[in-house]
Amino acid sequence: MLPRNDHDPRTPRTSRDRTPWKHLARVLSVLLLAVAAVLAPTATAQAAAPSRGWNDWSCKPSAAHPRPVVLVHGTLGNSVDNWLALAPYLVNRGYCVYSLDYGQLPNVPFFHGLGPIERSAGQLDAFVDRVLAATGVPEADLVGHSQGGMMPRWYLKFLGGAEKVNALVGIAPDNHGTTLLGLTKLLPHFPGAEDLIKASTPGLADQIAGSAFLTKLNAGGDTVPGVRYHVIATRYDEVVTPYRSQFLSGPDVTNVLIQDKCALDLSEHVAIGTVDRVAFHEVANALDPAHATPTTCLSVIG
Repeated sequence: MLPRNDHDPRTPRTSRDRTPWKHLARVLSVLLLAVAAVLAPTATAQAAAPSRGWNDWSCKPSAAHPRPVVLVHGTLGNSVDNWLALAPYLVNRGYCVYSLDYGQLPNVPFFHGLGPIERSAGQLDAFVDRVLAATGVPEADLVGHSQGGMMPRWYLKFLGGAEKVNALVGIAPDNHGTTLLGLTKLLPHFPGAEDLIKASTPGLADQIAGSAFLTKLNAGGDTVPGVRYHVIATRYDEVVTPYRSQFLSGPDVTNVLIQDKCALDLSEHVAIGTVDRVAFHEVANALDPAHATPTTCLSVIG
């Protein structure tokens, strides 16, 4: 028997007809698995790891640090795994620190931030109210990683959060969406792909550059009065691309490329929010600008 030749017009077309759907499956797999692999810290850590001093509802802010800090995890993250390093870093510096889970989907444990982002912003609204009631202060500071640095802007802009928040610090936030290294630009070539993502993981769909959610969020300007904004990005970000889309425009905005502080910092999207002490030092500066010290490569031992 002669070997099959896919270029021979006599070859049955059944397998070749399925090629676009194979490509679609690859695109969807890359979109979802790449995000899962890059954004999600180890899920098993949540069950085993203690909070190491944060989410202490008896904590009262000090004169040195008069506002509680609310940590907002990224897509496919959760209130523990995303903050195993940064939360203790801030607690050890005297802050009252809290973290929440948001954007849960039914029957999906550990991996959150997948629900509609407008709904997630409502969960943040309720959590901040709870933190302010427990601590007895009028304002909080927010620190978010990835989606967690962008989603609070909806809360600030549309849910009255600007009256309750002093500063928003975004670590690798997808403020203007992501192309995911250009992969999202392939979706229109596969009918039904975008609808599938919107139906199954609306939180992912909302983060695609040009989405209806982001268009509304950024209409009329990136910021709202009364809130300080601090963005910390890495040029090696492989998830929120291009990385400069993370930066904000407007008054009371500070945009920082971490390699401008330490050229040796090779952190990518996950590391900058979960283990990078150079970035953590910049977070501490953003939370207390009156006592800020230079962020350098030596901040890793600070």
